[in-house]
Amino acid sequence: MDSALEMADAASLRAPLCTEQFGSGAPRGCRAAADGSLHWEGAPRRGWLSRAPTAKPGQDAGGGGAPWAALPVLSGLRAVLLPRGFPDSVSPDYLPYQLWDSVQAFASSLSGSLATQAVLQGLGVGDAKASVSAATSTWLVKDSTGMLGRIIFAWWKGSKLDCNAKQWRLFADILNDIAMFLEIMAPMYPIFFTMTVSTSNLAKCIVGVAGGATRAALTMHQARRNNMADVSAKDSSQETVVNLAGLLVSLLMLPLVSDCPSLSFGCFILLTALHIYANYRAVRAIVLETLNESRLQLVLKHFLERGEVLEPALANQMEPLWTGFWPSLSLSLGAPLHHLVSSVSELKQLVEGHQEPYLLCWNQSQNQVQVALSQDAGPETVLRAATHGLVLGALQEDGPLPGELAELRDQVRAGPMKASWILVKETHQVLDTLFPKFLKGLQAAGWKTEKHHLEVNEWRATWPLSPEKKVS
Repeated sequence: MDSALEMADAASLRAPLCTEQFGSGAPRGCRAAADGSLHWEGAPRRGWLSRAPTAKPGQDAGGGGAPWAALPVLSGLRAVLLPRGFPDSVSPDYLPYQLWDSVQAFASSLSGSLATQAVLQGLGVGDAKASVSAATSTWLVKDSTGMLGRIIFAWWKGSKLDCNAKQWRLFADILNDIAMFLEIMAPMYPIFFTMTVSTSNLAKCIVGVAGGATRAALTMHQARRNNMADVSAKDSSQETVVNLAGLLVSLLMLPLVSDCPSLSFGCFILLTALHIYANYRAVRAIVLETLNESRLQLVLKHFLERGEVLEPALANQMEPLWTGFWPSLSLSLGAPLHHLVSSVSELKQLVEGHQEPYLLCWNQSQNQVQVALSQDAGPETVLRAATHGLVLGALQEDGPLPGELAELRDQVRAGPMKASWILVKETHQVLDTLFPKFLKGLQAAGWKTEKHHLEVNEWRATWPLSPEKKVS
């Protein structure tokens, strides 16, 4: 009996009294020493590249351990350039995106140096005959044009940038390359110099709006511990380091190419190609778990064809980055009710046969869907309304569809065109069964259905002739 108690006491001494770990690093245990103090097992592990291993007795820490000597430096860089708690505090796509984003920023910094040199030459820097007042006037016209463009673009497309952040991010960087190309070409045509640099600055100001807004949207996606400010600040630090490296390389490059325009232009073309490729890879690395119209269309099409929901990683890889601006179906969510109906009979037709807090009008000839939302419409309602509109668009396309939808498409194609409101009513009944399965599949696959990035207008309506509407 005494031996059993002694064995139990020994086992309790061997078992850790408590443990601790830093971030995602390996935990270390703590045991009670004979004198009652706490004895921790080794040094705390702070994840990857955090500390160099301590040298064993008799081993020269500066000899065989030379490859590890730089790890404290890398650990310091990690603390300076990466968000606290990395990698657990950011999304899984953070590191590949930031690596490619750094490559594109470096290429853009070098291209920008070549473009700046060209603009300064066009303004007459180094030319004794150049007029200071003329250069000042050109600069003021250039800046004022850009300011106006910034305001107009923010008014025109500001609400759409969140919905297609990846597409607009890529668009902004390509437009930035076009702007720098105009600056490179501007000195070759002095008579059009002011107009060319003004157009270039207009494009750069649009780039500033689109790039800044989409960067904020992507930062919200990457921040996973309510640390958006930290992620944004570290992204700015990374960009500063890259731009500093680009500045140092530019100081070596410009004297070599300044006297040879063809070499300068060749370098610009190579850097632009690298810039576009790195941007494409960076945008492709992003995996957004919220649905916009293009991702919803991809996932829904796969669900209708195969009965399964694509995971976010696969859908993001398939999402179009070049054609996403011009979808085949025109879907308008949150449309004003007076655009949908003009008479009591039309209102009754749209209300009849369902209890959803939205009304949908489908123009078959133009493949246009307009949706009026109720005051009670929440994210799930908006998602169902968008799914409903995309299902109607699928009736005019080829490809496999589940039973009831396939029969409905055959009826539409076989006989005279049915009234749109009848088709809307019949698809409401199909969605009563189809959408709950689709929504459950989305959630199981890892999509965040409690929010979305669908473009929704601010109009809301009530329709007293409708039955009691569901709140979602």
